Amino acid sequence: MIAETVCSAVSVAGLGIAAVTAYRKRFLAAARIAAYSLVPIGLVMTGVVDWLADTAFSPTAWAGFGVLGLSWVLFATTRTVERRRGGGTRKERKAARAAARPEAVAPGASAPSLGQGSRPAARPAPAAPRGDEDFSDIEAILKKHGI
Repeated sequence: MIAETVCSAVSVAGLGIAAVTAYRKRFLAAARIAAYSLVPIGLVMTGVVDWLADTAFSPTAWAGFGVLGLSWVLFATTRTVERRRGGGTRKERKAARAAARPEAVAPGASAPSLGQGSRPAARPAPAAPRGDEDFSDIEAILKKHGI
């Protein structure tokens, strides 16, 4: 009974705030506030609030949550035991997993698709700038990468 009264009061207060907001010519915000303020009274009218109140204060409901928790613990325990028995040692399980799934990438996929012979001829290195800066280290890196 108290939950229905509180939800009704919250809805009325929200609708009052929506009316003041609409009076200030902010109709979009007023419609949004009205939508939010109608949610609690809608929950009361559908019976969700009664169901929640009955569940929260019911020893049977809490016992049901306990049974669900026990069920989850049993599932987790049996799965752990099954994993430990099924594959032997960790190395054996890893080997079985590796053998079961195919390689996603071909072994030579990291090699360049063009061989060494199909590279264009090396261009002559441009003349070094005559300024004070020394770009020899940058040139060495670029040559290393074939640029």
